[in-house]
Amino acid sequence: MQLYEHTLPGGAWLRGWVRDASEAMPDYNVRPAVLILPGGGYARCSDREADPVGAQFLAAGYQVFLLDYTVADAPGKAPLRYAPLTDAARALLHLRRHADELRLDPGRIAVCGFSAGGHLAACTALIAADVEGELGLRGTERVLDAQPNAVILSYPVVTTGPLTHPGSAANLAGEDKALRARFSLENQVTGAPGTPPFFIWHTVADGSVPVENSLMLAQALQKQGISYELHLFPTGGHGGSLCTNEVGKPSARNRAWMPLALSWLADVFDYHL
Repeated sequence: MQLYEHTLPGGAWLRGWVRDASEAMPDYNVRPAVLILPGGGYARCSDREADPVGAQFLAAGYQVFLLDYTVADAPGKAPLRYAPLTDAARALLHLRRHADELRLDPGRIAVCGFSAGGHLAACTALIAADVEGELGLRGTERVLDAQPNAVILSYPVVTTGPLTHPGSAANLAGEDKALRARFSLENQVTGAPGTPPFFIWHTVADGSVPVENSLMLAQALQKQGISYELHLFPTGGHGGSLCTNEVGKPSARNRAWMPLALSWLADVFDYHL
């Protein structure tokens, strides 16, 4: 297994683990990949939603990558605007451009995001065209090459309306009403060709990002006929990550989300070990 690190234009840090090729397992020398986007209110990238999550996808047989994207790491800093989305889209495009080197299937790349990172993950699926000019597309590349093939969202920020997470919305868009409207993703589900399927989970008791965020997204996906799977757990606060002792939020019930997500993704990608 190899550790992979790469700094993207703009300074975002892409890192991950790439399984070695093996003559003993020729059918698995090229594998699907997962790009993890930790949460943190667009103010930081949470360690609790990074390596521990990556280890689970790695154990399930995927090539795994994590992105430390641009965040507003100082109070009063100018709004991020499209910088995080540009980072994430560049990361997906980079993975596809280097698919042979990284031994991954460019047609089977999932993005997994938590909280604000969930908002960012959904942005890559729904409004990546907004940063097309920043991507430096080459030859036959299209915006779809900077979008995921499947999306896993954990207690995501979705709306920038009344039920938003105020800190995330402020860090991303400030008081720019037009930008806030664009980042209100329940209104950006159009059913455009290439929109990937979604797996979403949330706790009903979430006091930081109301469960209505996931419900609004599911309703929008339903209206447009886009495949999704939604799981709601009645108890547990925000930021559960894997819901284990390791991440400081143990819940025997809520930790079921990861096996459910792995089963869902295996079916979506037709990838069974």
